[in-house]
Parts: sequence; C-alpha cells; structure tokens
Amino acid sequence: MFPLSSTMEISQAASLGLAVLIGIGFGFFLEKAGFGSARKLVAVFYFYDMAVVKVMFTAIVTAMVGLFVLSSAGALDLAELYVEPTNYTAAIIGGLVFGAGFVIGGYCPGTSLTAAATGRLDGAVFLAGIFVASYAYAELFSGFDTWLSQFAQADVTLPGLTGIPAGWFVLLFIAFLALAGWGMSVAERKFACLRP
Repeated sequence: MFPLSSTMEISQAASLGLAVLIGIGFGFFLEKAGFGSARKLVAVFYFYDMAVVKVMFTAIVTAMVGLFVLSSAGALDLAELYVEPTNYTAAIIGGLVFGAGFVIGGYCPGTSLTAAATGRLDGAVFLAGIFVASYAYAELFSGFDTWLSQFAQADVTLPGLTGIPAGWFVLLFIAFLALAGWGMSVAERKFACLRP
C-alpha cells in the first residue's frame, strides 16, 4: 500500500478497502484500453500491436522516475520499500511458464480477471486454471519455498548490479525504452499485414 504506514496509521480494514478500490480502478482501465481481450494481448506476439508492451514500459518508467524523484526530494526512503529476494533459476523458470501460459491462454492473471469480470468465458476459464494450478503448486511443491529462499539474494536492483548510480541509470533506462518504443512502432508498421 505505497509506503503510507510510515506517514499515517491505516487500519487493516482501510488497507483492504484501498486495495479493492485500486484493483477495481486498475481493472477498469485495463478494460478501457482493450486489455481484457485475448486478441489484443496476443497481438504482441505477432508484432502488429505492441500496445501492451508500450503500456508496461510506460508504467515502469513512470514508477522508476517517480520513486527516484520522491527519494531525491526526501519524501520517500527507498530502504522502506520491500524488494522481493531474487532467485535467478526460479525467475527464469517462472518467466518461461508465465510466458507459455500467456501465449497459450492469451491472458496474464490481471487481464484474465478483467476479462472474467466483463463476462468473457475464455477469461473465466483461464482464471479457473490459475486457481487450480495455484492449489496444485501449494500441495505438490511444499519444499519449493525452502529452496527458493535458500538460494535467493536479497535487495537485488539493476543500479546495484550494474554499478551505475541511480540517477544515471534512470536516464539511461528512459533512453533505452524510448528507443525500444521506436523499434516497436517500426515493427507494428512492418507486421501490419498480419492484423486480422
């Protein structure tokens, strides 16, 4: 819930209420952008509509710049933000499984919930698959969490890995994503013939 706990007291009920409101808002804007449609989402893999990736890149840059500016202004202590411990093997395996599920089913968890909430049957089926797989994972891979935490590294960040100061890293990352956005626009024009 953002690092609000350091500046104000928030009850558990208020925290859950904020989470529900933020979730509903997030789902609403996903649907308004067309991201509740599997056709729109899988278009990324055919390179003729890169809107999903452009939105994700924009969100990454916005969050990165916002955190850097707030931290530089002294309004936010980055040490208060939780960074999930990093296990490279698990991240690679998880990324491959997630990617395969995205390609096969046409959704990610958030967009499948959006699709199901708007009455799309494929979204509801995908969401049911998430629940079944999550239950199977919890029942069948009980020792996985031990392995995951045993080989995880704490507080891994890209500026820390590269040795580039945070301010310069933010600028370089913005430049990289701007170049990537231009490349995606080129790809969209080149593969426009694949659009159904």
